[in-house]
Amino acid sequence: MKKYTLYGWHLSYFTGKVLCYLRYKQAPFVLQPVNLYTLTQRIKRETGAVVMPVMLTPQGEWIQDSSVIIDHIEARYPAPSIIPATPVQRFAAYLIEAWGDEWWVPIAMHTRWSYPENYCLFEHDAGSALLPHWPGFVQRRAVRFIAAKLRRMLPTVGVRREQFAVMDAWTAHMLDLLDAHFAQLPFLLGSRPTLADFGLVGTMYGHLGRDPWPARELVAQRVHLRAWIDRMANPAPLTEDAALLPGDQIATTLLPVLRLICAEFLPMLEGINEQVKARLPTLPAGKALPRLLKDVEVPMGDGRFRRAALPYTLWMAQRTLDVYQAMSPAEQGQVQDCLRPLGGERLLSLEIPRLQREGLRVRPQTTV
Repeated sequence: MKKYTLYGWHLSYFTGKVLCYLRYKQAPFVLQPVNLYTLTQRIKRETGAVVMPVMLTPQGEWIQDSSVIIDHIEARYPAPSIIPATPVQRFAAYLIEAWGDEWWVPIAMHTRWSYPENYCLFEHDAGSALLPHWPGFVQRRAVRFIAAKLRRMLPTVGVRREQFAVMDAWTAHMLDLLDAHFAQLPFLLGSRPTLADFGLVGTMYGHLGRDPWPARELVAQRVHLRAWIDRMANPAPLTEDAALLPGDQIATTLLPVLRLICAEFLPMLEGINEQVKARLPTLPAGKALPRLLKDVEVPMGDGRFRRAALPYTLWMAQRTLDVYQAMSPAEQGQVQDCLRPLGGERLLSLEIPRLQREGLRVRPQTTV
């Protein structure tokens, strides 16, 4: 049987998301560490971007973007499904995936690059992948060049020294909430993982749960969170009673997390959307939006947080809202009833210009 090939690194945010998913689905695949040639030549030629992970199908199709990869596999290996059948849990799964993909990136980058003890692991893993069979000093030189480039990008995602205290306080509080939830349930929505879990695990698999400093200082003492990360990384076969909560319920222990998503992530979506709408009238026809726009300022815990607006984030929000729009009126009413007490009902009326993905960017969708 021909297998899928997943090109990525264990230390990569989105590779971790896809890797955990493929293991859970028991899809036939091999993980191929990305070397320098594959990353800068083959992947760029096939997808238009220097990015990971990328999946090569047995039919020779190259697929880029973790959500698109999951959609592809889910359509071909539908059981066990990671998409909840009921409306509230289904909407929550897509919303948490978007939040995990987009909101957590600054936290993952901060906990990696603000603590030098993490660098050795990065240099070892990235060096042996980029330039296998090359002398160690050549690997280290190449990786230090890449690491320096990544560090220069930190301020754009909000990793700015004046914001460290706000980020640290938010992270500790959120990890406490997640630890309390996983003390009651093995996964976010019940006894089996959903898209929500795979969205969140991106930041946990390769960054907070694997880098030496955050793994020791942030995760180790939160034993239920640590156990969830391990369950996601090494999924056990499902048992017959591995079900989501009955009656389309959301666990009370997850409600504080959803409330913060509505209070923090929703304003970020609104701020990005405002900038995108302002930019569209002057955007040449057929052109993609810039990768980054001006700063957007949003609540983060008891403080404020600033980072560059990323139009791509709206594509993830659009993905979530499409799920809502596909529901029946009765199902939509159930989602509204769930979001209203959480302060998130206005998400459902967020008017995002129709966008389509183009590598790491988005552009207005063309009509045919």
